[in-house]
Amino acid sequence: MGEQLQIAQTVTQGGLSGVLFTPEVEVATGLSQDCTPVGQTHKITEVENGVVMSLGGRPALDVFKEDVGELLARDLARADGYIHAAFQISGSDMGDCVVRSLMAIDPKHGLLAIAGEPKIGEQLMFVRRDPKSAEEDLIRMATSVKRRLPSEPKGGIYFSCVSRGPALFGRDGAEVAILSRVLGDFPLVGFFGNGEISNNRLYGYTGVLCLFV
Repeated sequence: MGEQLQIAQTVTQGGLSGVLFTPEVEVATGLSQDCTPVGQTHKITEVENGVVMSLGGRPALDVFKEDVGELLARDLARADGYIHAAFQISGSDMGDCVVRSLMAIDPKHGLLAIAGEPKIGEQLMFVRRDPKSAEEDLIRMATSVKRRLPSEPKGGIYFSCVSRGPALFGRDGAEVAILSRVLGDFPLVGFFGNGEISNNRLYGYTGVLCLFV
C-alpha cells in the first residue's frame, strides 16, 4: 500500500490524527450499518487462526450454506463481497454488531476463514450487504439522532467506510443527500476510512455521524 504519511508539524508516519473536544462541547452521535441478517445466530465451537471449523458443533460451511440459501450455496463465488460474518456485541442494547469479511471458503473440509480473530464461544451470524439495507438503516439512524437533538445542529462530521459511498450506492454524495433529507441543511464534513470508531469500538462497513448541538 506504500507509505502512510501524516502531517503533524513535521511529516511522520505511524501516528494518529484527530481532534479532541472538551466536555463542554455537546454532541449527538449515531452508528449506521449496511447489513441484513440472512440466518440465525450461531455459537463458534471450533476455530484456529481465524479459520472457523464448526458452528454449534456442525461443520461451519454446512451452516453457512443453509443460511445463505440454495442459489448461493450452489455457486459460492457469488457470495464474495456480498455475504459477511457479523459478531454480536456482548452487553450492547443497540442491536449493533461487528462485521468482518469472509476471507476464504474451503469446500473440501467445510471451513470458513474470517477476517479478525474469531474466538470459541462467540456468537456469529451471516449478513448480506446491499444498497437498500444501507439506505434504510442510514435513514433509521439519522431519524433516531434527530429525535435526540435539543436544537438544530450547528454542524457535523460523518465518517463512512470506504466500501460504502459510490462503491455501494453507485453514485457520489448519496449518504450526504440522505442525511440532509432527514436532518435538514447544516454544515457537514467527513471522509472515507478503512475502519470507523463509535464509542470505544472499531467497526467496519459502517457510517458514524457526530453532530454538534
